[in-house]
Amino acid sequence: MPVSDALPALADDLALIREAAAEGGRIALAHFGSDPDVWSKENDSPVSEADLEVDHFLRTTLLAARPDYGWLSEETEDDPARLSKRRCFVVDPIDGTRAFLAGKTTWCVSIAIVEGGVPLTGVLDCPALDEMFEATAGQGAFRNGTRLRDRRDTDKLSIAGPANLVRGLPPHLAEANGFQGHIPSLAYRIAMVADGRLDATFIKPNAHDWDIAAAMLLLTETDGRLLQPDGDDVRVGQPAPKHGPLLASQAHLIGDLLPVLQAVAHKRS
Repeated sequence: MPVSDALPALADDLALIREAAAEGGRIALAHFGSDPDVWSKENDSPVSEADLEVDHFLRTTLLAARPDYGWLSEETEDDPARLSKRRCFVVDPIDGTRAFLAGKTTWCVSIAIVEGGVPLTGVLDCPALDEMFEATAGQGAFRNGTRLRDRRDTDKLSIAGPANLVRGLPPHLAEANGFQGHIPSLAYRIAMVADGRLDATFIKPNAHDWDIAAAMLLLTETDGRLLQPDGDDVRVGQPAPKHGPLLASQAHLIGDLLPVLQAVAHKRS
């Protein structure tokens, strides 16, 4: 009898990463507020013992369950062998490590399963906020079991992002924009666009696949898009996991916001 090349059902993959993210969140939460050991990586970003412990747990657990899948994580050296795999886990053990270390609650465990450049399933577990986001391609996005819907209130906007990009908003949007503050977890910020607390966010250069893969599925499942300056949708799981400036937006604002992103990208080129 020939060996089947069928892959697990997406429902089974989602159940797997949901359970793993929840346990990863519990591991991280045990370190939250307890002054874990911290080191600086080559780019001067921090990594804590909590990040490494969660990464080890997720890598061991998920690859034991799906040994034929690839692996891409912020806290694991990239292995090009992932590119030969049909599906790949894309993981950030703690997205928002700076917030985590500062005692702020906006951090999450982010896990996606990617195939052909797009995420098929994704989970954000945010234990300090008691929130769990999840999505499966074509089946909607959910927060704590409630389906997310896009928001189209153009009278009062919340558009986040780096100051140099927000300053470029057209006057009618700048006047309507009531957002103030900073959300250090990029994954969580994109999730806020998906659930309507933000209408859009600009994203500065050098975001990586592990920052965006799970959250972008939440966004696309609520009819939003994560875009490059040329207007193309972002692809993940490619040889280079780093991106230039991006826009995460609900669909009705893309026409106004994409030129702002393009202008900044043109200055960088």
